[in-house]
Amino acid sequence: MAELFIIGICVVLLISYLFDITTKFTKIPSVILLLAVGWLLNQVGGLFNIIVPNLNVILPILGTVGLILIVLEGSLELELNRSTKEVVKKSAVIALVPLVIIAIGFSLFLNYEWGISFKQSLINIIPFCIISSSIAIPSAINLSKDKRQFITYESSLSDIIGVIFFNFATFGTAITLSGVFHFAGQFLLMLLISLVSSLVLAFLLAKIDHHIKYGPIIILNILIYQISKIYHLPALIFILFFGLVLGNIDELRHLKILRNVRFTKLNREVKHFKDVVIEATFIVRTLFFIVFGFVLKTEDIINQDSLVWSISIVVAIYILRAIFLKLGKMDLQPLFYIAPRGLITVLLFLSITPQQRFPYLNESVVIQVILITTFIMMIGLLFEKKVKPEMLRFPNFRKEKPSEE
Repeated sequence: MAELFIIGICVVLLISYLFDITTKFTKIPSVILLLAVGWLLNQVGGLFNIIVPNLNVILPILGTVGLILIVLEGSLELELNRSTKEVVKKSAVIALVPLVIIAIGFSLFLNYEWGISFKQSLINIIPFCIISSSIAIPSAINLSKDKRQFITYESSLSDIIGVIFFNFATFGTAITLSGVFHFAGQFLLMLLISLVSSLVLAFLLAKIDHHIKYGPIIILNILIYQISKIYHLPALIFILFFGLVLGNIDELRHLKILRNVRFTKLNREVKHFKDVVIEATFIVRTLFFIVFGFVLKTEDIINQDSLVWSISIVVAIYILRAIFLKLGKMDLQPLFYIAPRGLITVLLFLSITPQQRFPYLNESVVIQVILITTFIMMIGLLFEKKVKPEMLRFPNFRKEKPSEE
């Protein structure tokens, strides 16, 4: 049995790798294919009466690790300098403002129409407001470097802002002025912890000569994240900060803690670390969506009672997206279509306690919103013209600068 299980995992991961390779040609997001594979495996298992343990319990674990790796991968790609100032501003606004408008707008509606508290409404609607970087970034592989840069910034910031907003909404018993100040204090404390921890980890990355170094750094990231969560701190700030420090390490040459660091070596180590993070993210993301597809219920996918909610949320998403892309003077094709929901939506939804859940925003709505937004993205990308190979090079690629040793 163990042999079959290992063989199955290896086959699934290789299939996922094949999906990633063929995405640039088929323009079909790999997440749709992974969900389909997971669902088919469940159907086949049912036909042959294969008993499978409850996989719902491992979804939050895979989701949490996947969230950490996805945000770390995204933040490692965020280049902060004068040349990226404009695109960072636009992507931050387009990631933040529609998220807040949808969350507050739907929450006010739920509060008025159904009488549930504003806090509970926010908790239930925020997961649907977050763009999935785990789906958006790989799907933008065929776009020009400027558009791909925007998608990377926007989806990464949407993940981070959305999770922090969700943590704020779930804090305490009510959203009050004192709660805002308390959260602001926690936020500043987490910034301080992030600054110190990030610089120490960057120093360790440069100084450790042991042949095993990248795994422990990732494990320390997960450990710090989980300990911060125990104390109700906005832990994702640390992951973002650490990624930004490593991704922009050349901007920190003047810091005393790094004065003895050889930056040529550190840049090389950062590049290798990014490669390891990308590989790890691929494995965890694949397992998450395969398992999620496996636990999908057919009746949830075709649930007509949930369609009104699902379509309402999707319409709000794309109306606001069109407005803000226009205000930002961005090309609608294909950026308008790239607003998929995915891993973080599922993870945040699963973290909502049964007492806090609004019954009409259920598993069916989550699945339908993910599938509809992903299909819309796929259709939009099908009509996008291919760009020249030299335009596909990722905008954040940069040569190592001469060392100042």
